[in-house]
Amino acid sequence: MRMNEINYSDALPVEGYGPGFFRIGGKPMDGPLCLSWEGAKPWGGLADEDTLVALAGQIDVLFVGTGGEIAHLPRSLVSRLEEAGVGVEVMNSPSACRTYNVLLAEGRRVALAVLPV
Repeated sequence: MRMNEINYSDALPVEGYGPGFFRIGGKPMDGPLCLSWEGAKPWGGLADEDTLVALAGQIDVLFVGTGGEIAHLPRSLVSRLEEAGVGVEVMNSPSACRTYNVLLAEGRRVALAVLPV
């Protein structure tokens, strides 16, 4: 098997996570966060729809990690993202982090909104 080094360009992948935090760019970040080509920033959770809708036009897919278990998104959030043309994939946070990293390494236009486990 041939191994290739992953190149994320200027984007930051999720390097790790644990109870209540994520490690991005070598630094721990507490609480929910939104991660995109712009970098990592705190996110107000599922009620903070404006932060996610603002990504429209810059990304094709938004991965939403809902913590340790998969949960339904508020209908208003789903509707606003669909109207803005953003594809949404909901999964538990560990899966969302891994999927985000894989597609980021492929050069895809993705973002991650994630709640801690």
